[in-house]
Amino acid sequence: MHKRTKIKVAIGVLIVGMACMFVAVVTDHWAVLSPRMEKVNETCEAAHFGLWRLCKKNIYIGPENYIEGHGCGPISLPGEENCTYFKHFTPGEDAEIFEYKTQKEYNISAAAISIFSLAFMILGTLCLIASCTGKGGKGRDYLLKPAGMFYAFAGLCAFISVEVMRQSVKRMIESEDTIWIEYSYAWSFACACSAFVLLFLSGLALLLLSMPQMPRNPWETCMDAEPEQME
Repeated sequence: MHKRTKIKVAIGVLIVGMACMFVAVVTDHWAVLSPRMEKVNETCEAAHFGLWRLCKKNIYIGPENYIEGHGCGPISLPGEENCTYFKHFTPGEDAEIFEYKTQKEYNISAAAISIFSLAFMILGTLCLIASCTGKGGKGRDYLLKPAGMFYAFAGLCAFISVEVMRQSVKRMIESEDTIWIEYSYAWSFACACSAFVLLFLSGLALLLLSMPQMPRNPWETCMDAEPEQME
């Protein structure tokens, strides 16, 4: 496969990864929480949340959906939903929402790291645009290197944000003070995981493709080898 074609494939995968990360950041389905359901034919309150909002949903559990010893849900059942934004930077707020003191700190960390991921994506995109509009193969090669690094850093930030959120949910469920007994990760969480894989691997691929051509003969050095043209 020609080098230019490989770079186009890497850029296409990067676009998909950026879309996944953007969807993960702006949606509220990272995790779903369920309290214990004691009786049938009653209304219970499940919740799902993302980086910025928590949504509580009142769900009526009939005999067809009731499982003894399990939590409220599934969240896809119809019911009245109420969403509120986290007050990340207001001391003392939102502690009662999760009923766990350190939850707010975890959520702030995951949200901040996701912003770093978006920032690296923007920087990588600017370098990529400049490389496409620049003149000459050398200039384009030079700008692809920082673009690949920025995208790889964006993927790492996505991974850290996912891990912080995972630890947040785990500690919340293990707390003795919480009402939640069940949890599951939803499609926003899956988008963030996909973004990590796509951005990190494609960023590394773009970085490697922009490196100088390896010498064809043992007596050649990297400086002596002829540069491989991208076009």
